[in-house]
Amino acid sequence: MARPPHHPVLSRLLDAGCPPFALLRRRTPGRDHDTVEVLIGPVHEAGRLAELPVGERPALALVPFRQIRERGFDVRDDGTPLSVLVAEEAYELPLAEVLAALPEHAVRVEDGGFDVDDEAYARIVRRVIDEEIGRGEGANFVIRRTFTGSVPDFGRADALALFRRLLVGERGAYWTFVVHTGERTLVGASPEAHVRMSGGTVVMNPISGTFRYPAGAAPTPEGLLSFLADRKETEELSMVVDEELKMMCTVGDRGGVVIGPRLKEMAHLAHTEYELRGRSTLDVREVLRETMFAATVTGSPVQNACRVVERHETGGRGYYAGALALLGTDASGAQTLDSPILIRTADIAADGTLRLPVGATLVRHSDPAGEVAETHAKAAGVLAALGVREGRPDDSPTAPAGRPRLADDPRVRAALDARRADLAPFWLRMQARSAELSGHALVIDAEDTFTAMLAHLLRSSGLEVSVLRYDEPGLRELALAHEGPVVLGPGPGNPSDAADPKMRFLRGLTADLLRGHGHGSGHGLLGVCLGHELIAAELGLEIVRKRTPFQGAQTRIDLFGQERTVGFYNSFTARCDDAAATELALHRIEVSRDAATGEVHALRGPGFAAVQFHPESVLTREGAAITASLLAGVLV
Repeated sequence: MARPPHHPVLSRLLDAGCPPFALLRRRTPGRDHDTVEVLIGPVHEAGRLAELPVGERPALALVPFRQIRERGFDVRDDGTPLSVLVAEEAYELPLAEVLAALPEHAVRVEDGGFDVDDEAYARIVRRVIDEEIGRGEGANFVIRRTFTGSVPDFGRADALALFRRLLVGERGAYWTFVVHTGERTLVGASPEAHVRMSGGTVVMNPISGTFRYPAGAAPTPEGLLSFLADRKETEELSMVVDEELKMMCTVGDRGGVVIGPRLKEMAHLAHTEYELRGRSTLDVREVLRETMFAATVTGSPVQNACRVVERHETGGRGYYAGALALLGTDASGAQTLDSPILIRTADIAADGTLRLPVGATLVRHSDPAGEVAETHAKAAGVLAALGVREGRPDDSPTAPAGRPRLADDPRVRAALDARRADLAPFWLRMQARSAELSGHALVIDAEDTFTAMLAHLLRSSGLEVSVLRYDEPGLRELALAHEGPVVLGPGPGNPSDAADPKMRFLRGLTADLLRGHGHGSGHGLLGVCLGHELIAAELGLEIVRKRTPFQGAQTRIDLFGQERTVGFYNSFTARCDDAAATELALHRIEVSRDAATGEVHALRGPGFAAVQFHPESVLTREGAAITASLLAGVLV
């Protein structure tokens, strides 16, 4: 039987007549982590994020994954509501006081298990690697499976008891929370900030790479060092940093700065993470909309990742991979936003039906068995609170002393510092605008918002920049008449697929640009990744599928006689043999290629240049200089 809380505020939450409520332990910088906020007030539904209230009263929004339709992305509409609790009462209580007052009883789960078993999930992993990543649909994808069950006679006391168990049993969470709307209860411990904004500063927190602690034993620095040296784990984190930088460049006035990497240690696992910071003058609701949703829970590029999720998941995602969002104002009246990603969260209906979705980030080097194990590890914290699996009592966040922090080991710090040394310096500091170039560049987006990073990089060199999607009405006429450089940007898909309307349009546009806008026009044409492949195809080079996808791969190449460290995101490539290179040279076209395979890294000729790699990526160390040099060469 539940022990009723003996606290004037918390005791009210058990009453059936009490309005909806939320209890939040937030680890936002500048806050006292040893407090819990209590919000009490009515819940209503909104249609769009723009309808969320931002005022003196705190408003807590429950943003479902289907809300990503506001960005024009494909998503299965499962009807999960965009709900918002507007606090009529708000309290901040000491953590120890809350722990002493909350119920401590065990919560029982019946008929628990994953809706997709381990073998079936492993088959999905293989299929995504072969059919999606291998065919150029994107760099990485997050596919969920869901632990389901039932909590008999579920009620408010159970919700509060689960919250208490997470407070005691988990560590390192960004938010630990319980939200009770009357219709459902969300209780979780999310490690990852989706986005926060205060005083005009926007912060995002990409987390990826999962170090699973050994069963029945304490994790060791040696085990962690092996994890940190794993190329798959390094590339996975770099890819999501790139994806969230795309968002930061969309909402930020001056791009973003990458801080880290750091280690986030939790009760059952540890993650590697970065922090991205930028400045923005946008409304917080617009920031929230433009950052739906993190690559760590969708994949990259995000728009196509939504299509891949549709193909490989059954049913809608509900609130999984969506966000909580606390909106309000500070003492000066400026808008504030604090939003964790809704992962490691149990969604419990009024009748006790339980859903706990988890997902693994699938990349080209993914091992199916390892990804299966990762989903179990990610579910472990909440399943321990539910009593489905054993917790790790030595990791209590309230204990005076626990195991030593892995991040304090000097070898671990050195390994993390080494990762930072491989990133582009351009993204490690706030960038100032230079005057290397002048004019107005038109960037064509082929469904990959890497173009937002490209635009920022181009602006930093002195150019004015416009970004238009390939399907914007009148784009062909605008591009052909544009008085300045045109950049054919990256995007998913097979450039040789004549059945794809996008590719048919882009092939035709590329041909027109090369004929009338590139060669000797003085305006200039630059192709990046897909744009490069389209230009190479128009020059008569063969486009082939790579034996091993190069999604998120950092490597050193010879770029027109200079050794450069660059980042690739491609499953297709142009191939050029000696005879083709000789023929192109007759037309004053220079080819940078791999001597052994003939795979083309870059092209440049009269009025145009093209690169297979991404100069705007954090993986390309001298990307800004490379881009400025190539454009300077084609603008003469």
